Amino acid sequence: MIIGESMEIYEKAPAKINLGLDILYKRPDQYHELKMVMASIDLADHLKFETLPTDEIIVETNKAFLPVDKRNNVYQAAELLKQRYHIKKGIKISIEKNIPVAAGLGGGSSDCAAALRGLNRLWQLDLSLGELVDLGMQVGTDVPYCLYGTTSAVFGKGEIVQPIESMPQCWVVLVKPKISVSTRKIFQLVDVAQLFHPDIDELIAAIQAKDYLQMQKHMGNSLEQVTIDKYPIVAKVKDKMLQFGADVALMSGSGPTVFALCQKYSRAQRIYNALKGFCEEVYLVRTLP
Repeated sequence: MIIGESMEIYEKAPAKINLGLDILYKRPDQYHELKMVMASIDLADHLKFETLPTDEIIVETNKAFLPVDKRNNVYQAAELLKQRYHIKKGIKISIEKNIPVAAGLGGGSSDCAAALRGLNRLWQLDLSLGELVDLGMQVGTDVPYCLYGTTSAVFGKGEIVQPIESMPQCWVVLVKPKISVSTRKIFQLVDVAQLFHPDIDELIAAIQAKDYLQMQKHMGNSLEQVTIDKYPIVAKVKDKMLQFGADVALMSGSGPTVFALCQKYSRAQRIYNALKGFCEEVYLVRTLP
């Protein structure tokens, strides 16, 4: 849409869930070596980009508590592109937040990925996906996956993304307890020798075979118990989901959001209704094909 001299474009930023997350060891650079499977779901933030006549970056959001300065991932993405490619144009980015914040759903990373995609289009930079991934990694380790956005195996710190078959389509109930979890703090509590290690290779094989039952069986998250030890509410939510008929329930990322998968809509609806009274932030969405 072109209005006078200004121009507007839009980007969607979907949330991600971790079907599998394994921590292999601590690297010399103090990051952990990860082996994960991520998928995107139909819960998304929406970003609007408008060109400005003045050379500045303005970020706005519908959530009053979110920073809109250099602490914001979207601001960082815009600043990075402006500096790297000597862009002297101004930009206003409006973020409509629907994904819970500090929830293990990659909302900030997905917003950053959407900002990189949107500005690449708006400023006609013609950057490849690989170039965007390198830039995204400078902002956050989940950004590379969010740039791909399809069911993927993810390795290293998060910079190596290998798309696989889409996970079998199903319904997803998400419950975000009323706590915020710092990923950094959870990783500081990790003792690799004490962790549960899901079989990520078997999980990938099940997804490639479109085998929903095998996929369920091999889903797992090394960080789940670490977070539960600090925040027992996560285990309570998981237990309630299973009690009300979830096919499988798992914490996403470093938490605290727990998600349930259901092939039947009626069952997903039942879990959604049951958990609505227990937690404020409950969502019923689909997996993205």
